[in-house]
Amino acid sequence: MKLLLVAATKLELTNVYSHFEFPDEDFIETPNFDVLITGVGMTATAFALGKYLHPKYTLVLNVGIAGSFDQNIKLGSLVNITTDIFAEFGAEDHSAFVSIDELGFGNSRFEATHPFELFPKVKGITVNKVHGNAESIKNIRQRLEVQTESMEGAAVFYACTKSDVPCLQVRSISNYIEPRNKDNWQIGLAVKNLNVWIIGYLDSIM
Repeated sequence: MKLLLVAATKLELTNVYSHFEFPDEDFIETPNFDVLITGVGMTATAFALGKYLHPKYTLVLNVGIAGSFDQNIKLGSLVNITTDIFAEFGAEDHSAFVSIDELGFGNSRFEATHPFELFPKVKGITVNKVHGNAESIKNIRQRLEVQTESMEGAAVFYACTKSDVPCLQVRSISNYIEPRNKDNWQIGLAVKNLNVWIIGYLDSIM
């Protein structure tokens, strides 16, 4: 088994880099797994995976932090995102939104394809603009019943689906999705908890 660990930023893998004494590089190869830092957002993620995703990988593990619409999910806890949706992929029809699926030009919804039962299963959206406005939060919650949002997840699922490579997405909740208030964020806790799990998981396959 050769795993590709994918994250948007090195910040999200701070302790992983320290634990394995990795150099400060965006692509690292080891005998049992490789690490790819894509950059933030769908475009950067798609470009990086277009360059490095290869059939030799038996699993792509996408990790990072995420915001949660569901305040029953504790900050710092890990979730298994099994469905991820391109939330903005479509058209406006006056006050309504028409998805790319409804337009007949593609799919907006993609699934994890690797069985994994360790963390709660949730549905997420991938966005270019994270939500921080009460009205837009209300609108997206009415349109899509989802628990989390990130800026990369669905792009990873899309690339893996097209390349027929099994994929899994585990994220740690850093904040609740509410009118923007950075004082309430717990990024440090989310990164710490995520890295503890990743290190244990990688050690187990070495």
